[in-house]
Amino acid sequence: MNSTSLSHRKYAIVGGGLMGRLLAVALAQRGAQVDLFDKGDANAHGSAARVAAAMLAPLAESVITEDSVVRMGIYGLSRWKELIGQLSTPVFFQQDGTLIVWHRQDASEAQRFTTHLERNCRNNALLQLPQKLNTEAVRDLEPGLAERFTQGLFLPNEGQLDNRQLLDALLLELGILKVHCYWHTQAHPDDLRKDQTYQTVIDCRGTGALDVWASNGANTLRGVRGEVIRLHAPEVKLKRPTRLIHPRYPIYIAPKENDIYVVGATEIESDDLSEMSVRSAMELLSAVYTVHSGFAEARILEMATQCRPTLKNNLPEIKTRKDKDLCDVMMINGLYRHGYMISPAVLDCALELLALGESKTALELGLNISKEASNQEASVCA
Repeated sequence: MNSTSLSHRKYAIVGGGLMGRLLAVALAQRGAQVDLFDKGDANAHGSAARVAAAMLAPLAESVITEDSVVRMGIYGLSRWKELIGQLSTPVFFQQDGTLIVWHRQDASEAQRFTTHLERNCRNNALLQLPQKLNTEAVRDLEPGLAERFTQGLFLPNEGQLDNRQLLDALLLELGILKVHCYWHTQAHPDDLRKDQTYQTVIDCRGTGALDVWASNGANTLRGVRGEVIRLHAPEVKLKRPTRLIHPRYPIYIAPKENDIYVVGATEIESDDLSEMSVRSAMELLSAVYTVHSGFAEARILEMATQCRPTLKNNLPEIKTRKDKDLCDVMMINGLYRHGYMISPAVLDCALELLALGESKTALELGLNISKEASNQEASVCA
């Protein structure tokens, strides 16, 4: 990538969540001037990035997503090490694999899951086959689970990071790089494009960009609600992300530092941002207790809800547009439930587009890049 083509240019980024912060830091590192606008605060309250579990699990997610997302996830695992290594403060990052367990009555569901994983590995040579575990193997990986689970699957190389540490580290880096951050500022990309100050405006607003992701009068962007519980559980000593297969409420448990666990799984087709429902709380807490009895004495630190920005096909996309009398615009959206897993790939594709006008990485990974008709072209077509 030609970084010199990004230097001495001025960018406005609207949206200070995960994607907005990553782009602002990357552009500033390459010598660009960057202004970052966000309607929320510097701590990313109200951002989907703050609520996420931040698991990096391309094989586990391959059961429910497209191959392009899996390829972006594999790309992101190695790239995260580089991105975190460039920051001034440490961020918890782990790549010790994912453990999958199930209760005896759900063995048939587990078999279907295993078959799906093995098929995906045959279709993608970059994926490593899951390892089937007996009681002793479960005990070797997670001693605290061996009494309840006599079999399981181990997915090597998968990982996780601490999302809140990362957001804080990126915020500090923005200050070091002298990025001008305008928090609590309701800025719209269309208004900023009229300002001759910027060469490019980048829209990273997530669900806040419903107005610009529309087709024939219908919104293609929607919010998909997710609910997570953060627990402090000193009696539980899980070493890696663990997933419970269940026909009604499969859950994930992501252990962070200092005995903090992020538990989630609920996915609801709704843009409702109200508090967690009683049903969701009961299902998550009862399910996590069946995984490890030590969760009985855990303290509930937070019950959080948020809506993940999701496009019609559940896949991410980058749109670009050029207009005669306005600066260029780039729109990045649709990272859905895979934001942390695929954001390094989306970041690098966006940087290539900004520097070169095209992205070979996007072609290799299958990330959708589209060029939207300018206002002038649209009026001619009409």
